[in-house]
Amino acid sequence: MKRAVAAACVRRERAQILLVLLARAVSSVSPGCPERCVCDDQHVVQCAEQDLLNFPSGLPLTTRQLILSNNRISDLPALELNYLSDLLYLDCSNNSLTHISESTFGNLRKLAYLDLSFNLFGRIQEQTFGALESLVMLRLTDNPMLSEIHPQIFSVPSVLQVLDISRNNLNRLNVSFLMALGGLRSLGLSGNPWRCACDTEELCFWMHSNTFKFIEEGQTVCDGPSYLRGQRLSELGLWLRRQCHPGLDLQDYLFFVAIGFVIFGIGTVLAWALGMVIVLCQRCVRWRKDRPNVDLIEEEDTKSGITGHDTY
Repeated sequence: MKRAVAAACVRRERAQILLVLLARAVSSVSPGCPERCVCDDQHVVQCAEQDLLNFPSGLPLTTRQLILSNNRISDLPALELNYLSDLLYLDCSNNSLTHISESTFGNLRKLAYLDLSFNLFGRIQEQTFGALESLVMLRLTDNPMLSEIHPQIFSVPSVLQVLDISRNNLNRLNVSFLMALGGLRSLGLSGNPWRCACDTEELCFWMHSNTFKFIEEGQTVCDGPSYLRGQRLSELGLWLRRQCHPGLDLQDYLFFVAIGFVIFGIGTVLAWALGMVIVLCQRCVRWRKDRPNVDLIEEEDTKSGITGHDTY
């Protein structure tokens, strides 16, 4: 009997120990963590290097940091991503993403850090990052097919401080959206095949005026034309401005002087002719006023003759 009671006590203690260990194991894993991802109590979801083909489903709605780097994800579904309204940090680098739009990040108003480097983007559309009103740092480097960035990808005003678009396939860039980023502190443009012609003159001149903002400024060089290859964009700002907006040479000045003399001569002749016409008109009027009235004189002579005839 005693042995049975002792065995029951042992089994009860083992069951209690097992329950405690199970409870600890369950509490160490956040509820709703996607398969092949690791979630912690700091609202960080780590899904890097898991060979994922699709965006992970079932992410905790309280996620603040999501790391999806080094996978093969080809699409960011707007519906699932925008449920993460508390997201502050998103790393999607080194994937197979080809397309993003304004709706992709439409509800991520708290997002401060976004890394889209090492993907397959070809174009960044208008207002793609317009909803990211808290975005401070954007890395969009090493996209070998990226050749166009719309000048209105951000909303105005923007709090962006760091923008890195190095090592893409950009050969020209509308500088207007960069000028609108009043809080920008650091900008990376190196490693792109920049064509230093009149369509990049504004960019080069802007770089000349703001060299302190550029990452690897010494490696931000021209790829073409051939006689400018290797030249820094910042060093060509003034030169391109003179080439694209040439001033007047000696022949132009001589032409304008000659035109001025011709206009002056024509004006002088016209003024002399007009003066002569006015003088002649005044003399004609004066002559008419001073001329005797012949008809009145003849009438008076006639009356005088008749009077003399009646007297005789």
